[in-house]
Amino acid sequence: MPLHAEPEPGSVGCLPVSDDPFAPAAEVGIHRLSIPTPFAVGRVNVYLIDDDPLTLVDAGPNSGSALEELQRQLAAHGRALEDIELVILTHQHMDHLGLVDIVARRSGAEVAAIDVAVPYVEGFRESAAEDDAFATSTMKRHGIPEDVVHALRAVSAAFRGWGAPAKVTRVLREGEAIEFRDRTLHVHFRPGHSPTDTVFEDRERRMLVAGDHLLKHISSNPLISRRPGDDSRPQSLVIYLESLAKTRAMDLDLVLPGHGDPIDAHRELIDQRFALHRRRADKMLDLIGKRPRTAYELAQELWGNIAVTQAYLTLSEVLGHTDILLNEGRVREVEEDGVVRFEAA
Repeated sequence: MPLHAEPEPGSVGCLPVSDDPFAPAAEVGIHRLSIPTPFAVGRVNVYLIDDDPLTLVDAGPNSGSALEELQRQLAAHGRALEDIELVILTHQHMDHLGLVDIVARRSGAEVAAIDVAVPYVEGFRESAAEDDAFATSTMKRHGIPEDVVHALRAVSAAFRGWGAPAKVTRVLREGEAIEFRDRTLHVHFRPGHSPTDTVFEDRERRMLVAGDHLLKHISSNPLISRRPGDDSRPQSLVIYLESLAKTRAMDLDLVLPGHGDPIDAHRELIDQRFALHRRRADKMLDLIGKRPRTAYELAQELWGNIAVTQAYLTLSEVLGHTDILLNEGRVREVEEDGVVRFEAA
């Protein structure tokens, strides 16, 4: 997948207003801070809402370089970490969650997150370990070799340091509103990319702070993720497409994403995503029609030898589209010795 070219450190805020795609948001007090991450997706967008309360949406990964850059970019807007009064989380992933506790401890800020995210955020380390166990069983069930599973678990354990638990002091619920001095943000639960994705709508300005729910430069990967208190495998892509349909119905002029540039034609982009997933599902059906295959075999057929770090991402991609085909009655699962293969129905 193509990666978005993020600006180099120090370049944020240096573009002429007319050339800055974030200028419409900045004009109404929402400033994009571009924070480095160690992940392939590149920098994460953290948003400073210059209002009362002074608010950060997400915070970046738990690293010294991310913290330093966050402080530097806050200072460029005349603010300090200690000034933050509220941190709002869009979802549970490490590149968005990692610095929340440090920000809250230094500033005394409230931390707000959707209700379903609270157990994950507050028990991050335990939840991450449970996620690894869930992922291990899912990978084995769908044909990923033991050595790849073992290597990916080691990578995942190493990555955990980029996240950290945080105490949620304000629990958000679907449909409620966060009131500021100069705006109101309406809370919408949009699971799919993760089980806890939440977007925040400014109806007056027709803007949406969207986290990773919708990205302009790449299709958000609906990861197969354990839902809090539920060890069954969710149909993450099916759930994600349902969430996208709800967002498509919203009247928006600008979507502020968790990575890359803002989106000014969300319905057109969502229609492109719908078409993309339809094509991918049909491609899966074509391959399965030739002979039964595991999800891992389908991934290899589509993408060749897969890097260890990408194995679970590509598995999630394949299972998302076989879920669509299963729901349509076009394929079925056949399990033998604990391994599932898909065959044409």
